[in-house]
This record gives sequence, structure tokens and C-alpha cells, in this order.
Amino acid sequence: MDSLTRRQFLKISAATLASSSVALLGFSPGAAIAEVRQYKLSRTTEVRNTCTYCSVGCGILMYALGDNAKNAKGSIIHIEGDPDHPVNRGTLCPKGASLLDIIHSESRLTVPEYRAPGSDKWTPISWDDAFDRIAKLLKADRDANFVHTTPEGKTVNRWVTTGLLAASAASNEAGYLTHKVARSLGMLAFDNQARV
Repeated sequence: MDSLTRRQFLKISAATLASSSVALLGFSPGAAIAEVRQYKLSRTTEVRNTCTYCSVGCGILMYALGDNAKNAKGSIIHIEGDPDHPVNRGTLCPKGASLLDIIHSESRLTVPEYRAPGSDKWTPISWDDAFDRIAKLLKADRDANFVHTTPEGKTVNRWVTTGLLAASAASNEAGYLTHKVARSLGMLAFDNQARV
């Protein structure tokens, strides 16, 4: 580009201006139409979901093949970005693009696990047992550490020994309800995954 003369620059500029003017006059080529192939997922069931990785909340389309009711175990065979989702418009980051590997991973947890104090082993427990344990521990901590008033007698009704980290991939309505529940319990330490 160092050897471009003034005359050559003017010729290139004139040719560019002439070709763009001809295109504006209606002599441009027709628009190319993208071909969409529908056959690759023809027998699958499509489910819309939200990516679970980070706080962005990208939309994904999951495609499952098989039906548990007809002796064929259902399995997710393909995941792609949702082109109708306002956040990602069909694109996925590398972590979101690898969701299929996470789903079929041998080390993926599918049930809650509990490790007793002093133990080195995790034992699977049911979801009901996990929720009951969480509820009991939260109630015990709140009963032991809830502050009704300050030493000066001012009513504060706060619980400062436990906090909550909300998932930002949830909807605005779910976030609103989560915030209301945390604040109604008196929690002051409340944050969202989007800020972490």
C-alpha cells in the first residue's frame, strides 16, 4: 500500500463511486436466500429452556429423541441457541455450546448429597430430605440470631447471619418473589448472581 500513487487512488475511488451508484439505480444482484434444513431433528421433541451457566440467561433449544412411555429412553441429542430469545438471539458462548457434554457427563449430580460432619464421604439423599434439612437449619439459625431491636431500643427486625444468592437466569417475577421472601425473613445479605 506504500506504493499507491495519487492517480491510482483517484481511479479506485472513482470506480467505487461508480459501482455503488449503479447499484443504487437498481442494477444490484438479487438477495440470497438462506437454505434451512429441517430434516436433522425431524423426529425429536423441542423444549425451550434457559442456560444454567452464568447470569446472562441465554435462551437454548433442547432436542430430545425417544419417549419414556414407549420403551425408548428419552435422551437429549442436540442443544442450540434460541434465535427468538432477546438476550442471545441464537448465539451461545463456549460454555453454553458444551451443555450437551455436561448433560451426559458421568460425574453430573442428579440427586442431592449430604456429607456428615467429620465424614469424608458424600451420601445421596432424597429431595424431600434435602429441603427438610435446609428448612430446619434456616429456622434454627434465624431463631438463634434474629435481632428484634438495637441496644437503643429501635426496632430493626433483621437476620444477619445468613444470606441468599439468587439466580439471575430466572424471570423478573421469580426474582421479585425471591427478594420478597428473603426480605420478609429479615435477611440483609441478599445478592444476585449477576453481580458475582
